[in-house]
Amino acid sequence: MTLWLRCPLAACIFILFIAGFSEGGKLLVVPMVGSHWLSMKDVAHELAERGHEVVVLKPEVSWQMGDKHGHAYSLKTYPVVTKFDELDNAFQLYVATHLKGLPFPLNVLALYNVSANLLESFYRQCKELFSSTETLQYLNQSGFDAVLTDPFFMCGATVANYLSLPFVFFMRGLPCNLHFGAAQCPSPISYVPRTFSFNSDHMTFFQRVENALISLLEHYYCDGFYRAAIQFSSEVLQRDVSLTDLLNNASISLMRFDFVFEYPRPVMPNMVFIGGINCAEKKPLPKEFEAIVNASGEHGIVVFSLGSMVSEIPMKKAMEIADALGSVPQTVLWRYTGEAPPNLPKNVKLVKWLPQNDLLAHPKTRAFITHGGSHGVYEGICNAVPMVIMPLFGDQMDNAKRVESRGAGLTLNILEMTSKDISDALKAVINDKKYKENIQRLSDLHLDRPIHPLDLAVHWVEFVMRHKGAPHLRPAAHDLNWIQYHSLDVIAFLLAVVLLFLFISLKCCMFCCRRCCFKKGRKSKSGKSKTH
Repeated sequence: MTLWLRCPLAACIFILFIAGFSEGGKLLVVPMVGSHWLSMKDVAHELAERGHEVVVLKPEVSWQMGDKHGHAYSLKTYPVVTKFDELDNAFQLYVATHLKGLPFPLNVLALYNVSANLLESFYRQCKELFSSTETLQYLNQSGFDAVLTDPFFMCGATVANYLSLPFVFFMRGLPCNLHFGAAQCPSPISYVPRTFSFNSDHMTFFQRVENALISLLEHYYCDGFYRAAIQFSSEVLQRDVSLTDLLNNASISLMRFDFVFEYPRPVMPNMVFIGGINCAEKKPLPKEFEAIVNASGEHGIVVFSLGSMVSEIPMKKAMEIADALGSVPQTVLWRYTGEAPPNLPKNVKLVKWLPQNDLLAHPKTRAFITHGGSHGVYEGICNAVPMVIMPLFGDQMDNAKRVESRGAGLTLNILEMTSKDISDALKAVINDKKYKENIQRLSDLHLDRPIHPLDLAVHWVEFVMRHKGAPHLRPAAHDLNWIQYHSLDVIAFLLAVVLLFLFISLKCCMFCCRRCCFKKGRKSKSGKSKTH
């Protein structure tokens, strides 16, 4: 009789538990604070639930990463001198600069400066991490199998390179197309729109010209964005590094987008697409929200949120929005923490927090007013709710363009929009059936998948932990220099061969011509001598 048949049920369960636990690995998670952490924490939690030891490394001062109980992973906190006020001020300055509406080129210079300042504020905490002897000792002695990190402000990439561990990226994307460039992924400028171009993949001639110019400028302004990260990483790793050096060793890149939403383009074999990972199953609404929704009657509700990081705007703009919201019969749930506009209509309910996904999943939801962040957009797609998008900064303008190009919503320029613009856009997405039909089609395509994005993300993190990386997915392009990658040396060689062949052929022709001319000359001379 086999061991399985002889062992009691309880003992078998215990053996299975021990076997499963013994296979668990040890994972270090270095997240990007703020809204970027919202979907990444689900992956960390799920990995911990599956028996892995997951340690999330966080600074003492951070957004959206409180020490709340209820998670299966553990938190390792390192000391920082940065204050909440400093982070808040840097971010508020970043948002305020986007809302100023400065003329060109002053707006470009101002946005560049505040963006670089914000990234440097984040990276300052990374420097403080490497100043903590106790934290570095812990990291070096813990025996992690891999690192899971959001590379947006580069600290996780620096830590992974410092520890010489395989690492997995979890991201929406990086400025300057770095997530594709560092992976040696082809990005033809003829149909792959660059970040901040606000173009679709079907570009006019002048849009392609604009795309080419942005592509040329990307490397210059990204070097400025990440100057502090490059300098400090060179010190830590004791060698000169570039942005590409920090990023190109990623084993797997978990990309938070789906080609239902993104434009089709070339990708690399180590890129895994997990768009919609933040779309959770619908849960019952809290009683206070359920009461509001039920009281909305046949008209239903509109959900309005500018994301987890922005919950108030200048009063003048808030009053314009309030005036527009009063023009629709729907009840509007607006996440807003600032001073209530004096013209707030009766159908608008201001709340400091709302269960966004659960409200969007409710059958009475008619529209979603959003800033165009990737989390909100995917929740809108998952729940098939047409959108009015008011992009503020970052990739939100590009996200808005993608939604609009799919016919699933309308985009408003928050600097120029009037009360009438908002009202017209909101009425259009609610009353024009084409927006609902288009977003429903996108939702059906997006949800028709063999595996949930969360399970897919967890699988590939475990894959890297088990196999100590994924070198078989690394293209040979990483070992080539720029000249070799574009085959300029081969082209030069072939051109030289062709020119040499032409040169030799020309010399042969000239030699033959001379020989022929020489023979004719001798014959003519001999003929003349005979006549004399």
